[in-house]
Amino acid sequence: MADPNLNENNRTDPQTDTGAPTDTAPGEPNPFAVLQKLQQENEELKDRVLRTLAEMENLRRRTEKEVADAKLYGVTSFARDMLTFVDNMRRIVDNVPSEMRESTGTATATLVEGLELTERDFLSRLARHGVKKLEPQGAKFDPNRHEALFEIPDESVPNGTVMQVVEDGYAIGDRVLRPAKVGISRGGPKA
Repeated sequence: MADPNLNENNRTDPQTDTGAPTDTAPGEPNPFAVLQKLQQENEELKDRVLRTLAEMENLRRRTEKEVADAKLYGVTSFARDMLTFVDNMRRIVDNVPSEMRESTGTATATLVEGLELTERDFLSRLARHGVKKLEPQGAKFDPNRHEALFEIPDESVPNGTVMQVVEDGYAIGDRVLRPAKVGISRGGPKA
């Protein structure tokens, strides 16, 4: 005899049995299957939102770095062009004979003093924009910051030490604007 508590609407489908009775008419979707599908969709959407938020955070960081780099390195090409001016100022001052410099009160001494002042002022303005002069004298040769023009035989200093600076080098931030042109030692003990 059939169980009176079981009727057509309370039977479970062995294929989609979730342990709960299905009160659906044939052809209607199972509400538990719909719920599972919605929960799965919800998890997928949460995952997509979290990934999008992570992408946005990475984009924000990258943009901040690019803005900071643009502020620091934005004057690079201008600064590189101005290095020729600094070199020429130094050449002018270096080529004034010492007798003319020492004669105080003369127009030449005043001119040289004004040129030196202009050079210092210009270098300080470059420094305010992150341009700094490299000081390689006595340092170990670094091919990233120096350009070796010649070798100087000297047994008293370690091999590869910068002995002479022919042309000053400059850097902006961590980047080299122009490598220092140097002469390096040869023949001493290895550094």
